[in-house]
Amino acid sequence: MRLLSSLTTLLAAALPLLAPAQTVQLTVQPGDPKLLISKHIQGQFAEHLGRCIYDGFWVDEKLNVPKQGRIRMDVVQALQRIHVPNLRWPGGCFADTYHWHDGVGPAAQRPKMLNLWWGNTLEDNSFGTHEFLELCQLLGTEPYLAANVGSGTVQEMAGWMEYLNSNEDTPLVLERRRNGHPEPYKVSWWGIGNESWGCGGNMTAQYYTDVYKRYATFAHDYPGTRLKKIVSGANGDDANWTETCMKNIPLNQMWGLTLHQYTLPTGSWSGSKGKATGFGEDQYFSTLRNCLRMDAIVARHAAIMDKYDKDKRVALLVDEWGVWTDVEPGTNPGFLYQQNSLRDALVAGTTLNIFNNHCDRVKGANLAQAVNVLQAVILTDKEKMLLTPTYHVFDLYQVHQDAEFLPVQFSSPDYVFGNEKIPALNASASKDKSGAVHISLVNLDPNKPLTIETSLPGVSWKTVTGRVLTSAKINDYNTFDKPNTVALADFKGAKKKGDKLAVTLPAKSVVVLELK
Repeated sequence: MRLLSSLTTLLAAALPLLAPAQTVQLTVQPGDPKLLISKHIQGQFAEHLGRCIYDGFWVDEKLNVPKQGRIRMDVVQALQRIHVPNLRWPGGCFADTYHWHDGVGPAAQRPKMLNLWWGNTLEDNSFGTHEFLELCQLLGTEPYLAANVGSGTVQEMAGWMEYLNSNEDTPLVLERRRNGHPEPYKVSWWGIGNESWGCGGNMTAQYYTDVYKRYATFAHDYPGTRLKKIVSGANGDDANWTETCMKNIPLNQMWGLTLHQYTLPTGSWSGSKGKATGFGEDQYFSTLRNCLRMDAIVARHAAIMDKYDKDKRVALLVDEWGVWTDVEPGTNPGFLYQQNSLRDALVAGTTLNIFNNHCDRVKGANLAQAVNVLQAVILTDKEKMLLTPTYHVFDLYQVHQDAEFLPVQFSSPDYVFGNEKIPALNASASKDKSGAVHISLVNLDPNKPLTIETSLPGVSWKTVTGRVLTSAKINDYNTFDKPNTVALADFKGAKKKGDKLAVTLPAKSVVVLELK
């Protein structure tokens, strides 16, 4: 009897897995050719924090890796392959203690400073404005500078703009020429402060809008360079901050408004934020549940912006986002170094789908951060370098850059864990300039594949190909000894079925399909 009871229990547990998978009916609708998914949604962030700049992009002259000067070229080449559209610098919290003039001129003469935000380390300013802009030129990316509002002055910011963008014979322009760059850099993207509600000054929304208008007044265009002035926006779902900015700042004084929203596995800033590796399904589920809040948060801020800007002239830029966990054991807690698992890749795919689906308002975003910090796309250890699972998602999704947005309609099955549930499926789609259609699909359920039947009215196509990112376990990650544990593979689970597309989407996977 005991054996029979055990068999019955095992059979009952197996029945859900043996039951036929629910077929999701998904429709890719025709788009508006004028509505594009901005390539800038796939931007990256490089702060003077931990080993992002130093030991990441900017390395010791003696390190045996390919370099241009001290810029690490294997890192550059990896980012070139995913066509990084913009790079935000020098912070983050660091930006509001950074004085740009300390980082130009002969390196030996640059003053040192303490990085009070991130570990009280000594900053030697060897990586400054010219080095950053050389990096951007190598990457072929748009530089996005954050001006110091918290501890700086209007004159300091205006001087930086003149130094970079003017071509008249002023003292600052003559200094730039002496420092090796005769022509203007023509930097147009400027953040006016960073997290002004917090580390950028602990300002109220009302006070910040007055400060912003003063700074923006002295942020001048120069011949050939029209500035994109960007407001330091809200923390998470702080609707009042967005409302106050949109109400008080004239539309012609801002090109964009930012939003910062991180995904914490535990959802708590105090105590443990959660593990980067070695977590169970409970923390996997809570991480994805918290990640999905981004959709409602973006929608809420976009609705407020619509009240004051019906023509959507002001861009929403989510210029800090990503998974934030506890640091790796034994590392400096001020350096925010964490590993990067398949779970983080699923967060990246889901978040980029959310941004794509809000592309009428979201025109830019920056993953925090590019190298060795938080949800990095690249990790380094002396001569070694690896690509994280999140890197591979950006590789997959680059097909959406500046492509025509195609709305996707479907009803998602649930991923159930305990007494909670979240949508198992999320997706976005686009059509590129050649007419190829790309559909990005994320299955968050770690246990069940999804069967999808897709209608594409108005799309003429003959072949389907794809790539998939998945792994055996939800907490799998790449190491310097095993850098390909989580890697891209060709996807064979899609086929044409009459005039429809039939897809079997593996559990815990990101898939991007191309239809031609």
